[in-house]
Amino acid sequence: MNEISSLAEAHFDPHWHNKYATLMAAGNGYLGIRATHEEAYTTQTRGMFLAGLYHRASEEEPRELVNLPDVVGMHIEINGEILSLLSGKLLAYRRELRFATGELRREVIWESTSGQRYTLTSERFLSQHHRALFCQRIAITPHNCESRITVSTGIDATQTNAGRQHLDETEVRVFAQQAMQGVYRTRSGEAQVAITCACQVSPATQVSFSAKNRQLLQRSACMLQAGQTFTLEKYSLIERWLDDERPNAASQTSLAQLNACMARGYDALFSESETAWQAWWDKSRVTVQSENEDDQRALDFSLYHLAAMTPVHDERSSIGAKGLTGEGYKGHIFWDTEVFLLPVHLYTQPEAARQLLRYRWLNLAGAKEKARQNGFEGALFPWESGRTGEEETPVWAAINIRTGLRQKVASALAEHHLVADIAWAVVAYYQATGDNAFMAREGLDLLNETARFWLSRATEVEGALELHDVIGPDEYTEHVNNNAYTNYLACYNVAMARHFGRRFAQNDEAFIKRLDDFLARIRLPQPRPDGVIAQDDTFFSKPTLDLARYKASAGSQSILLDYSRAEVNEMQILKQADVIMLLYMLPWLYDEQVLRANLDYYEPRTIHDSSLSKAIHGIVAARCQRAELAYRFWREGCQIDLGDEPHSCDDGIHAAASGAVWLGAVQGFAGVVAQRDELHVTPALPEAWTRVTFPYCWQGRKLRFTFTPGQVAILSDGPVTLHLSGRVVEVNGQADFFIPFAGSGTSQEGK
Repeated sequence: MNEISSLAEAHFDPHWHNKYATLMAAGNGYLGIRATHEEAYTTQTRGMFLAGLYHRASEEEPRELVNLPDVVGMHIEINGEILSLLSGKLLAYRRELRFATGELRREVIWESTSGQRYTLTSERFLSQHHRALFCQRIAITPHNCESRITVSTGIDATQTNAGRQHLDETEVRVFAQQAMQGVYRTRSGEAQVAITCACQVSPATQVSFSAKNRQLLQRSACMLQAGQTFTLEKYSLIERWLDDERPNAASQTSLAQLNACMARGYDALFSESETAWQAWWDKSRVTVQSENEDDQRALDFSLYHLAAMTPVHDERSSIGAKGLTGEGYKGHIFWDTEVFLLPVHLYTQPEAARQLLRYRWLNLAGAKEKARQNGFEGALFPWESGRTGEEETPVWAAINIRTGLRQKVASALAEHHLVADIAWAVVAYYQATGDNAFMAREGLDLLNETARFWLSRATEVEGALELHDVIGPDEYTEHVNNNAYTNYLACYNVAMARHFGRRFAQNDEAFIKRLDDFLARIRLPQPRPDGVIAQDDTFFSKPTLDLARYKASAGSQSILLDYSRAEVNEMQILKQADVIMLLYMLPWLYDEQVLRANLDYYEPRTIHDSSLSKAIHGIVAARCQRAELAYRFWREGCQIDLGDEPHSCDDGIHAAASGAVWLGAVQGFAGVVAQRDELHVTPALPEAWTRVTFPYCWQGRKLRFTFTPGQVAILSDGPVTLHLSGRVVEVNGQADFFIPFAGSGTSQEGK
């Protein structure tokens, strides 16, 4: 197996501070910590986030994921000079995140303004074993002089969300002249956080404590001779109590836990965490042999962050659009989670997918209330959600600096496709797992309530049912009628409610008749003679525009500098193509000829300003056996966060794009796709790939696929039926098949 890769920063550059703080962030699903430097720089934004901890700063603002008091920062003085890599001379620098273990290491050789040289090393990890535990170790060694080293660190509660303070300090204490603890409560009183930390230093070090201006600090000072090393190990426990939970003797419990961890030491705690990480990689890792070594790094990077962002400890939490890596989108959860992230779990660790769906089920009450307030039946899930299930989308956009006016945010009002996206994920989960207990309760609740929404959302026009005033995934086209993506997904939603209601005998006849009527009359845009499906009722009538220069800067929304949103709405200009997304979501609808026709028509009209657009185009291209086009899209999708734009992810990772990297490899190039309750395998490897291997879960079986040019090897822990390039095959144990696919250079039939 290929060694799990890493991400290295070879140069210190303030322009990249926040990008690397995101890319190298630590996370374990419970907690996320940005990879800011220990020393302070005005260009870096610190961040520590607990999954599910949201708070509203005022009634005029939505809830946001709270940026917690900081424990990373260290004020370091060497012979009275404040350590900053912006002063003196930086003689050597390297920082590396090791995906295999989540450990971040930095090595620096620095010369002070007075010519004294020092080696500084720092290590840190967020435990995968003790999820509340964060460990740091820093070492400073003078090369050529006697030095006085002073390090001040502790808990800095001056941290805010871009200036908004969410926490009140309720208690700060120092215990036994060693452990520091701060207890904080959200200003609404709904949640409480306790941070307990302690630093271990040599007995010769002078230690003192201070509490001032929301900072509780330990100051450690010592004298070193040349060649001696000062080492400080810092252990922090970050705990929270939400909803009706309240800490019970929190201080003493936390102290006991912290003391037990410190007694074991940094290396033993790291070893425990490393073992937990290995279990994740064994269940999830995709390995690839490619001409481009960055391909493996992109896959490892994506799966590392997927592990870091998934709150497997708490079914009342889900995955935000930025994971736990930054304040972007205020930490809110979107449709991206069900469509781009849940499938990765579903086919590797299905219990996590089940939990993500239970998050939606537990928030059905809020979705039903939103539907009622908008005059609909059933469940209308919030476009942006937090912990409560209430709508968290801001009502108004930012003020236009040229006009001084605000515009209403339309997504919460009309981008209703997420209702069907959630239903799609429910069905995908059942088809992959056969979990009858889930479908009979949570699954049918979600399918029925989302179906009721579509029954009430439809408008009758000349005997047919239509969906008016909607926004599809293509957010450059607003307030249209009969958006193809929305109509087809709504139809699928209703059909699955009908199907599973009958299977589990839970729906009454009156409801079944309503479902049948909807299915008989809903308008589904059909392909033209050339195979192209209209994105909506008016799309074909709109003028086109040469988008070449805007496509060259995809992701920047540069077209909005030249045209207003209203003007863009009246042209054939797509942020991402809804019809391509539809053909990805429901691959059994149309044959390869229709896929090709729509890919050829819509791609020239798509700027790819959505971070998800290229990945989906790539998968559809692979299904058309256009492996090299698919590979180009996939590679460009990998660069959304990892590319050379220094500010592409300052406010957090593009979480769904991380999931899309896995989807592109597995569903695109390997062609392993669930179609209803069948598993189809139709490979389309790019020429750059000579081998790809990954684990896969399907209907209670654990599989391992290995694809090489012209051959597929499948290992199964029990009997399983697959559709291999149109042929039905049975696998039980190890089986090898010869099969032609794009990039294979062979036409041998399977044996």
